[in-house]
Amino acid sequence: MPATKVTRNYQITIPKEIREQLGINVGDILIFDIEGSKIVLRKERLELPVLKGGKGLTVEKIEENIRKGMREE
Repeated sequence: MPATKVTRNYQITIPKEIREQLGINVGDILIFDIEGSKIVLRKERLELPVLKGGKGLTVEKIEENIRKGMREE
């Protein structure tokens, strides 16, 4: 069973064999559940909207898209 250490910032590294087995990639969403004294970590398939970047992206447009996304939940 692979092991990992909690850093001073309370972060962990998912061991390579676990990442490969579950197909975990950069940017994936992981959900934590507590079952008794166990932490269960599962990969979630959330479809998060992607904002087009560039010079035309304003704070107002970002906030509008956040509000829009919150209404869709």
